[in-house]
Amino acid sequence: MSSSDQQTTAPADAEVPAEHEVPDELRLAAGFSAATREAWRELVAGVLRKAGREDLPDPVEDALRVPVAIGVSVAPLYTAEDAGDLPTAVGVPGLAPFVRGARPGSPGDVPGGWDVRQRHAHPDVALTKEAIAADLENGVTSLWLELGEGAVPVDALGDVLADVYLDLAPVSVSGGLPAAEALLAHVAGRTDLAPGGSLGLDPLGVQAASGEEQDLTGLADVARRAPAGWRAVVVDATVFHDAGASAVEELGCSLAAGVAYLRALTGGGLSTDEAFAAIEFRYAASADQFTTIAGLRAARRLWDRVGEVSGASPDVRGQRQHAVTSSVMTTKRDPWVNMLRTTVACFAAGVGGADVVTVQPFDAALGLPDAFSRRIARNTQNLLVEEGHLARVLDPAGGSWYVEALTDALAEAAWSWFTEIERAGGLAAALGSGLVRDRIAAAWDTRAERLAHRTDAITGVSVFPNLAEKLPERQPAADLHPTGGLRRVRAAQAFEELRDRADAAGQRPQVYLATIGSIARHTARATFAGNLFQAGGVATPSGDGVSGFADAGTTVACICGTDKDYAESAAPLAAELRAAGATAVWLAGKPSLAVEGVDGYVYAGCDALDVLHRVHEQLGVPA
Repeated sequence: MSSSDQQTTAPADAEVPAEHEVPDELRLAAGFSAATREAWRELVAGVLRKAGREDLPDPVEDALRVPVAIGVSVAPLYTAEDAGDLPTAVGVPGLAPFVRGARPGSPGDVPGGWDVRQRHAHPDVALTKEAIAADLENGVTSLWLELGEGAVPVDALGDVLADVYLDLAPVSVSGGLPAAEALLAHVAGRTDLAPGGSLGLDPLGVQAASGEEQDLTGLADVARRAPAGWRAVVVDATVFHDAGASAVEELGCSLAAGVAYLRALTGGGLSTDEAFAAIEFRYAASADQFTTIAGLRAARRLWDRVGEVSGASPDVRGQRQHAVTSSVMTTKRDPWVNMLRTTVACFAAGVGGADVVTVQPFDAALGLPDAFSRRIARNTQNLLVEEGHLARVLDPAGGSWYVEALTDALAEAAWSWFTEIERAGGLAAALGSGLVRDRIAAAWDTRAERLAHRTDAITGVSVFPNLAEKLPERQPAADLHPTGGLRRVRAAQAFEELRDRADAAGQRPQVYLATIGSIARHTARATFAGNLFQAGGVATPSGDGVSGFADAGTTVACICGTDKDYAESAAPLAAELRAAGATAVWLAGKPSLAVEGVDGYVYAGCDALDVLHRVHEQLGVPA
């Protein structure tokens, strides 16, 4: 058949049936009645009353708010009215107020991702060179070197960077003026350096960590010598985060430090625009992904406001951000879970618009990382950028009512804290007077309370611990942080100290779980109680009633069953356990059960740390 015949006999396009016509406006909820906030509130109130809540707040959603920082909480529902006037408040990527990012997007362009920066602090020069080469060959785009005693030797910087193409990979250093001078000497006379490097000067960060006043007068002189496209000063807000600050304190202190550096730089002869161009900011990124996303967005908005008031041109007011995965969230126990935490934190940093991201190796709390942990750290970023295509969209969280509302709340609270610091004479004065220390301590006490009650759970430590784990061995890392100023904390520290004591006791301490009723009825509470005791390094053999107590080799027991079982059998079982040699008997349930013969209760929301300290004492575990 000829082509003309084919064309002649080809069937015409079939008509689209009327029921398949595409409407001009697609209303997915057209078949449902309109939902209102008031109707939702009535449903929530009904559920809360069924759960035993009678005295409900107005509005009722306040009963479900969750704190994420001092003065900032998250509601269970967000609508358009919570986000305000979005176009006016957030702008567009690359333009003031830079909430949506400091990098502009052009039609047709695909963002290339962020700068993948790996940190190196190993004092062995040969090993550091080998590690750097592996990083740069496998996706890392810039280097962060810790210089000084216990880290990379200052006088070995030239050797460490001998094989690095500095026209491709920018370098950032930490270690104060000696580190900055060493880097300046190494790159002296070069005009082909890749932009994005940093001399890492942060005297106020040193004061915060050491408690010793620092001199800022020489910053401008060093800034003048910095290569084109490099930053001389870094506001390292992780020193406040590592002391237990919430996002509000971290943001407010970083703003106060930035303003202090602006004064020092302009006082040394730099123009306002030159001073802004000399500063970068370093923030912690945690597994609380939405607070991290909103915090980075709020930081850019706040710094733009400082620039606006200072008379800086819009071109330099976009804050350059280096996000580092949180040390506070990193655990020594079950360290492999840190891979998941850092993945979430890296995701949040990327979505939040950070220019540079450093993922700390999963074994960072144990010592110096090995080749495997460094590989996982860099591949976490590679996966999100290359496979997850996370960087292909600028500000993917933009327009979310929740994220926009949280961004605004963090910005307002942080600005209030910043102005309080300024009224106290600036950051240096607020550090010296104890204002910053006391505010951060209050923030950490609030967080520590949630950690103790396991409201803030730590997977692998305070919940779902693994008593049979064998931790990887790592070479101890030198403590590179000054002491004498703000303390350093980790969320898992209190539980890990209990685990360490239990491990050092020789024979594993144990609590016998005496179950009542059928397995189907007592499993939930037995699992809960076992989880809690194991968080303190205490093993939990179990058995039906008193039958397995003698074989458990312990003097402490915990009864696990249902409320009905307790009413019928808990008191007699407690008496049987004591007759069998138990010196302490616990019950998995709330104190309102009031079972005779029971010394304490374990239940959701109880102070797990207090329970574990008491159990350790009852078992004779050395303090």
